[in-house]
Order: sequence, then C-alpha cells, then structure tokens
Amino acid sequence: MTDLILGTKGKAGIITLNRPAALNALSYDMVTGIEAALDQWRDDPAVELVIIDGAGDRAFCAGGDIAKMYETGRAGDYGFGQKFWRDEYRMNAKLFEFPKPVVSFLHGFVMGGGVGVGCHASHRIVCATSQIAMPECGIGLVPDVGGTLWLARAPGRLGEFLGITGDRMDAGDAIYAGFADYFVPQDQWEGLKTALCDTGDLSLIDTAAATAPASRLQAWQADIDAVFGGERLGDCIRAFDRHPSDAVEHARKAIARNSPLAMCVAVENIHRVRARDTIRFALEIEYRFTHRALEHSDFLEGIRAAIIDKDRSPKWKHAGWRAVTGADVLKMTLPVTEVALSFEKESPMKVAFIGLGNMGAPMAANLVKSGFDVVGFDTVAQPEGLPLAATAAEAAAGADVVITMLPNGAILRAVAAEIHPAMKSGAIHLDCSTVDVDSARDVAQAAAHAGLEAMDAPVSGGVGGAAAGTLTFMAGGSDAAFAKVTPLFDVMGQKAVHCGASGAGQAAKICNNMILGVTMIATCEAFALADKLGLDRQKMFDVVSTSSGYSWTMNAYCPAPGVGPKSPADNGYKPGFAAELMLKDLGLSQMAAKAADADTPMGQLALSLYQQFVEHEDGRGMDFSAMLPRFEKRGRG
Repeated sequence: MTDLILGTKGKAGIITLNRPAALNALSYDMVTGIEAALDQWRDDPAVELVIIDGAGDRAFCAGGDIAKMYETGRAGDYGFGQKFWRDEYRMNAKLFEFPKPVVSFLHGFVMGGGVGVGCHASHRIVCATSQIAMPECGIGLVPDVGGTLWLARAPGRLGEFLGITGDRMDAGDAIYAGFADYFVPQDQWEGLKTALCDTGDLSLIDTAAATAPASRLQAWQADIDAVFGGERLGDCIRAFDRHPSDAVEHARKAIARNSPLAMCVAVENIHRVRARDTIRFALEIEYRFTHRALEHSDFLEGIRAAIIDKDRSPKWKHAGWRAVTGADVLKMTLPVTEVALSFEKESPMKVAFIGLGNMGAPMAANLVKSGFDVVGFDTVAQPEGLPLAATAAEAAAGADVVITMLPNGAILRAVAAEIHPAMKSGAIHLDCSTVDVDSARDVAQAAAHAGLEAMDAPVSGGVGGAAAGTLTFMAGGSDAAFAKVTPLFDVMGQKAVHCGASGAGQAAKICNNMILGVTMIATCEAFALADKLGLDRQKMFDVVSTSSGYSWTMNAYCPAPGVGPKSPADNGYKPGFAAELMLKDLGLSQMAAKAADADTPMGQLALSLYQQFVEHEDGRGMDFSAMLPRFEKRGRG
C-alpha cells in the first residue's frame, strides 16, 4: 500500500493521503510526492483543479511523521530534520501559490503538517468531525508549515490564543478563524468530489455548503482580545488575572503544559508575520526556529514525553515563561545563514560512483531511487538501472561528489590519480573503501592539491546494510565536506559519525573491526567449549546475551545456527561479511599498530587465526562467523 495516492480523474488531479493507521501523518516521501504532483499538474491543461483528501475515518492528517526526526536528532544528526522542513515548506508555498483551484476535504484531525497541506488550499471544506489545530508548542516546536500566516490573519488576537494554547477548532471555529471556508456534511463529500471531477465547476461547492455550527471562539473574541494583545507572552499572561473569563481559564490550563520557549517565540513570530502578511515570509520566520529546533529547543524532549515514552511529563529547558530571556528568543529567531530556506527546488546532486561490486552497486541504487543524478563505473560489474561511463575519469567529470568503493589502498591511489584531474574544482572525493590510514591521508592530500575536498568514510553493515540503506559511516575530513555529503549518508545509511580529520574514518573502522574480529573468535570459542561441556547452545545464549558476556557478535550476529536472531550461520555461513575481508581488516589494524607503535596482542592473534582459516583451511568464501565449525572440529592439542 502506498502512503500517497496520486492520479487524475476527469478534470481533476487527486492527492489522497493514505496512512490511515498513522492518522495520515506526513512522511518525507509524501511531502516530495505532493510537490512532484503539483509541479506536474501546474502546466497540464487537462488538470483544471486539484482535490486533496485523506483516507480513513479519523483524520485528514494529524501532523508530520516525526519518529525519524527524533531518532536522528537524538544521535546528534540534525540534517535530516532540517532538510525535511526545508522541503516541506517549499511544498507548502507551492500549495498556497498554486495557480489553479485546490479543494481540500478536511475531516477528523487536521493538525500541524495537516494544516500545511489542507489549509493552504483555495477551497477548504470541513464537516462535523473536523478538529483543526496548531499544537506545536505542546511538543516544544512553534506553529509552522505556514500556519503562522493563518494565525496572524485570524480575527483580533485569536492567532496568539490559538498559537500558544494549541486549541482545537471545530468546523464553526475553523471557518470563523480563517482556517476553512465551507461547511459541507460529510455524507455529501463523495458526490461533490465526483461532480467536481466531471465538471470542474467550483460553484457546486457553494451549492452544497450548509450553515456552519456556531463558533465558540467567536463568542470568546472580546475576552481573548482583552488578554492576548500584549507585545510578549509575559504581557499576555500577566493580563489573565485582570480579565477572568472562560477563555482565559481555558488558556491558563493549556499553556501550563507547553514549552515556555516555544510559546515565547510563537508570539514573536505571529507579530512579525502580521506585519508582512505573505506565505513566504511566514515560512522563513518559522524556519529560523525549526532549523535550530533539534539542537537548541525543547523539541526532542517534547517528542519524548508525548510520543516515545508517553509520560506527558516533559522537562522543559526553562522553568516557566519568566525564565525565557530576550536573548533566548533572539537566538531562535535570527536569520539562518548556513543552509537557507529556498522556494526553488534544488537540482539533484550529481554523483559518480566508482566501484560497483557487492557493496557499491546497492549503495548506488539507493542513491538513484532517492533522486540523485548518478553515473557509475566499474571495470567488471555492469549493474542494470544505472547509467555507466566508459572510464572512471568520464564518470567523475562534472560530478559534485565522486564516491569510490575499492578493494585496497593501492587501487584507491591509482583511481584517485585518474579521477582528480577530471573532477571540477571544489568537488568532493568520498572514499567508502576500507584501506590503510596512510592511503586515506595521501589521497586526501592529493585531492587538496587538485583543488578538491576529500573524505574517507568506510562503512559497517555488510551487503545487507548496503541494500537496506542501513550502513554506518565512519567519516574523516573537514566539517564542510561532511555537511555536504550528509544527504548521501542519509540515503545510504542510518548513521554517520564524523570522527575527525582525514584518515580518522579509516582509523575508526580499523579499530572497530579489530574488536569485531577478536570478539567473534571469543564467541565461537565459547560456543565450542559449551558444546564440549554439554551446555545447550540456546541456554548459553539466553545467559550470555543478557549478562556480562553481551556483545554484538553474540546478540546481533550469533555464529551458532538456530540461536538468536537470523544470521549467516542460519544460511550455511554464506558471507554477510566474508572471512577474507576480516583478514584484510585485521591486517590493516596491525599495519597501523606497527606504524603507531601500539601493543595489540589480541589483534595480532586474531590476524594469525583468520590467516590460517582463510589461507590454509576452508574459510575462503565463508562468513567470518564460520570460525565456529572450525573450533567445533578442533581439540586443545
């Protein structure tokens, strides 16, 4: 089932949000899919109007899918969230400015990101189940997706009230506040959609519209205006006691749960947008906060309390609104200079991928699927679905980033010598091979001499991780280069760690895999010993995996067939990570240890054992965990 259904019917383009189990929460792919449809239909004469609706009974769209923002933000990676917001806001602006009529059917929950899709339509239809809100301050964010514009345009000071309380509007409230236009009973919606598709006649909406329910907010308007006209949040709250009313008591209870920093900035943003009154300015002002939100606001804590742990007890950075200073607000509202919001769609990054073997081919394929402009080269492999160049230099010419995935340092040096003269000035050579540290540093130095940037970013995760896009990258190079290639890491992997200057990525990989090789040998030895002691393997796993013997080789990659999660041991030890590759990495670790005068006896012993296993026994072509059957057959002598 696709999360977004796009198509045309009669005279209409139709966008259906199709994640009913998730209340149609917007994922990144849904955001880019909506934008692509708008771009396609903008100049299509066969499409006279656009209809947007949501699947299921409970929601048009209850917000954005923020799980990945939380996951990446907690790991210190703020780039995904920032890119999500930039691309979402560009889509929001395109919806608001779309030159053809857009009709949205807003049933059930319409919140946050749902407002950014549904309330920027030219004809917004609500029904008896509609509940529209901008509840962002409750999770440490500010009203965004252009919602600040509608808050600023709301009657009197209703925008400040709605923005800081997150109050839910029913159909009558939404029409009164300017978030909706028509009340049409929901049982008439399907017939109206069909008629609009058949005729393109927007007057049918006026004909179908009924009288909206009375608005609670309209009745509260005078009380809201008396309190929420202050310049800052504190001015509003201090007025509460002077003007007691149902509206004030409702607001008092609501804001007690919300982030003080977010509410202070929300008031500031609404005031600024009211003075300018354009969608692009509203989005720009909102982006100043959201760009910084993962690192500097209460957003991660708000998600934790509301979505992850669900304890509803967030621990905000400020102990109440009085603790928020003008400097705190200024920090979150200054213009963003590092990665500015743009309303023009960025051209896809041009990527050359050299080395299309078992790892490189699926990594390149994932980049293609995500919209990058990729050309590949390999001396042997010719994967389908990827444009191929005749030479490595031809592939590298004109690329923004050249990725290499090569067998060893000597080949890397040779390829670098070929491609660096062909690369455009300022391009990045991103090497994902696992090679010796000296080769990585020499290639980085050569790139600098050629007017290029370089990063060494070896990977962990094996062929399965390359195919699934779940690799871990250990990166060495400049901060600027790391920032530029982070979008590629986001597609090819689930984590990227900037380890330091050039060579640091290879150093991290070598150290990591020395640990991996040593612990796998110890794990295999322990299972073989358990067998000889008559200990059941499953019982051993149950004990060790939950006690001090815990390790990745035991818990995630268990070498014993039928024990623990699925691993190559359950597939005849066909390699996920081949023994000869482990031998190579252990060799690199001992080469580095010798150069650094480091005492690594366990690493040296692991190298000797894998060398014996690969070169003199039956380990070549087997997974590195196939050490277990080796130890099973051997006695102490």
